[in-house]
Amino acid sequence: MIQQLKRIFPSLILYNEHEYYPPDSYKWFITNNKDIIGIEEKELTVKENNILDTFLQPYSIQFPPPTSEEVEWRKIINGEKMQIKALPKTYRFVYFIFKHNQISPIKFKESMETLFYHSIPIMWENENEGILIEEISNLTEEWVSYEQIIDVLMSDLYVKINFLVGPSMTSVDFASTHYKTLIDSARTTFTDTGKQVISFTEALPYLLIDQMEEPFQEELISLILKECRSDEDLLREILTFFQCNLNVSVAAKELHMHRNSLQYRLDKFYDKTGIDLREFHQAFTVYITILVNMHREV
Repeated sequence: MIQQLKRIFPSLILYNEHEYYPPDSYKWFITNNKDIIGIEEKELTVKENNILDTFLQPYSIQFPPPTSEEVEWRKIINGEKMQIKALPKTYRFVYFIFKHNQISPIKFKESMETLFYHSIPIMWENENEGILIEEISNLTEEWVSYEQIIDVLMSDLYVKINFLVGPSMTSVDFASTHYKTLIDSARTTFTDTGKQVISFTEALPYLLIDQMEEPFQEELISLILKECRSDEDLLREILTFFQCNLNVSVAAKELHMHRNSLQYRLDKFYDKTGIDLREFHQAFTVYITILVNMHREV
């Protein structure tokens, strides 16, 4: 294939990691044989570039060369009927994103391998966003704490990063669909929450809110929150109460309040709305509504 392409594009070269290539001088691709080739940008028309994109995988020389495992995962994610030779019993996709130019993909991968103590497959969407594929092969292993990873990255590499941790999976049958869903979910969720680490189940309310029409959002806020909608302090206290699993003592400590003071504030909400926050179904409705209210203010 390379020789055939060479006849069409005389500027074609094979990537050499020991050589320097000026930025934006070449368009890079990776072949099915994992050869990384470059063609001068000025030699490619828009039509030719689109054609190459259909049968070659675009590649950035800022990315580390893909491992054989990453190549197999990419085929699965692309919907090809492939099987990883030693598929782990359990795996999960973990979305990550950090700001542009904070850290190179190569350095990021090295950092992840240091934290995991082994190579970990990474599917790059671009130079600052992608999916980690965390694998567990036996029941004695534990999932990594991404809160701790963030602390390490912040302290050692000064990188601000967000993670959306997907659910554990045991089959690749829905890997392609779940991969796309997780990326779309993350891009929606991180615009509405200040959290650096969030699970897929925690992200679901934000995804539901994103599907609501604005008139319904406004009606929900008016019907549920009533006059409390403008009391930002009260809504913040109630949200903290929910985040503390409806435990008044824990929430009061988090808010630096006396327990009785917080209970008084919750009772005040009941007096104004008729909603008992100690009842799960009522609390869930209020939780969603507060998130809707916050979403509209962003």
